[in-house]
Amino acid sequence: MDKPGSGVAGVSPPSTWVEEGTLFKGRFSSRGPVVVLGKIEGDITAPSLDVRRTGAVCGTGRLGEIRSEGELSGEFDAEVAHLSGVVRDKTVVRARWLHVRLSPTDCKMQLLFSECKDED
Repeated sequence: MDKPGSGVAGVSPPSTWVEEGTLFKGRFSSRGPVVVLGKIEGDITAPSLDVRRTGAVCGTGRLGEIRSEGELSGEFDAEVAHLSGVVRDKTVVRARWLHVRLSPTDCKMQLLFSECKDED
């Protein structure tokens, strides 16, 4: 009998958690969803990335989905992006679907759109 997360059809791989107070630097790859309460600095590949309020990700990412209530900086490619946290200057998020929830602050946010290119 195969264990959960072994890649067997119908069995989802387990989530990978980066706990609060943890700093990971380098190349990070997971077959399952990644949940970040701590900090990742580097290159991330995963089906999904969930950056919680205490979490931060700085680097590059190739993901199916990004959900961020924490802090993002770098360059990210995803099918779907849900952003409600902090997105640092010069950060690039490429996504087919972009959901942005603004929170009231004393500062202004700038959202730039560039030419949409069909990748087919």
